[in-house]
Amino acid sequence: MVDWPVPRDLKGFRGFIGLTGYYRHFVKNYGGITWPLTQLLKEDQFKWGNEAQTAFEAPKTTMVIVPVLAVPSFSKPFAVETNASGKGIGAVLLQEGRLVAYMSQKLSEQA
Repeated sequence: MVDWPVPRDLKGFRGFIGLTGYYRHFVKNYGGITWPLTQLLKEDQFKWGNEAQTAFEAPKTTMVIVPVLAVPSFSKPFAVETNASGKGIGAVLLQEGRLVAYMSQKLSEQA
C-alpha cells in the first residue's frame, strides 16, 4: 500500500480507495482521513493537485502505523465509546481497556 503509485485516472484512484476502504474498520477516524479523497469521487471532481497529493499520502501513512487490535472474547463484556459532530460520527469498541474495533462515518451534507 505504501508503494501505491499516484493515480493517473479515476479508475486507478477508485482502486486505491477500495483497498484502503477494505481496512477502514481497523483505522481510527478513517472517514475523516479519507474525506478529501472521497470528494474527488464526485462527478467531474477528479483533479489531481497538491491538496489531492497530500490527502493521498495520509491514508498510506496511517495504514502502516495502525495499532494492533485485540481479538474479542464473547464471554467478556464490551464497552463502546462514541463521538459525533455535524460532519461525522465515530465509535470505538473496547474490551478490558483494549481496542477491538473502530468505526467512523462521514455524514452527508444537508440539502
